[in-house]
Amino acid sequence: MARNRGQEEDFVTPLRRLLVGVLVLCLMGVFLLWRIDSPRVERFRAQVVDDLMPSFDWAMAPVTATVNILRDFQSYRRIHEQNQELRRELQQMKAWKEAALQLEQENARLLDLNNVRLDPRLTYVTGVVMADSGSPFRQSVLLNIGARDGIVDGWAAMDGIGLVGRISGVGKSTSRVILLTDTSSRIPVTIQPSGQRAMLAGDNSAVPPIEFLENPDLVRPGDRVVSSGDGGVFPAGLLVGQVAQDPGGRLRVRLAADYERLEFLRVLRHLGTEEINDPGGLIAPRVLPGGAAVDEVAKEDKPDG
Repeated sequence: MARNRGQEEDFVTPLRRLLVGVLVLCLMGVFLLWRIDSPRVERFRAQVVDDLMPSFDWAMAPVTATVNILRDFQSYRRIHEQNQELRRELQQMKAWKEAALQLEQENARLLDLNNVRLDPRLTYVTGVVMADSGSPFRQSVLLNIGARDGIVDGWAAMDGIGLVGRISGVGKSTSRVILLTDTSSRIPVTIQPSGQRAMLAGDNSAVPPIEFLENPDLVRPGDRVVSSGDGGVFPAGLLVGQVAQDPGGRLRVRLAADYERLEFLRVLRHLGTEEINDPGGLIAPRVLPGGAAVDEVAKEDKPDG
């Protein structure tokens, strides 16, 4: 067996060398054939190419497919990069959209503050809500305006729609607003159109109840509730909300102010109402054509004693 293996190795080695030599000679012949610059050789080369190339389409198919795969891979890679870039731009656009929505909501609330109808005799100071109490037992917010802005305890605070609460505690640059929903809040209200007087009492709920109502039979759900001005604390006619009825039949007020989005509050400067002790003094004396007042003529004509 060892002898046969040695004979096979002695036979394969010369044959391999012979094949390599023939291949080298063929390659050199092809090289020389392609390098010869002659019309006959050129026609021969053209004839060889025309005869051999169509029969090599099957051999070029894998090469063509590989090239197409590489091109498709490069195209997919570019598409992937573009997709990632579009995703980043989409995230930025979402951030801009969120910022635009916040600005739009803030602008709408500011427009509400500007469009609210108030007594022209009332002036106001607008403040920004800095923080809330964050307690279930105390409903209040903190404003960035205080004594330096002329804020006084007891003044009413409104958002763009309705009454929110009253000032209760003033610092140099901040003030606290007790909301209508706080348990310590009690304000006199008028229910329209019946004109019934009542008291709105906070109970730490979003819909505070109505107490001390004169005649409940004249009040219906949906009636308008405004401040009555009794006691001289709040000006009269400020919108509070609408009457609602709970499942137990108790009358409550659905507040007009949006307590979920309190960002700006308008504090009304209310210096109280003027007391009238002499109603007759409001009536101006009549003036005669000669310029003398009727009261003065009456005094002159009145006999002495």
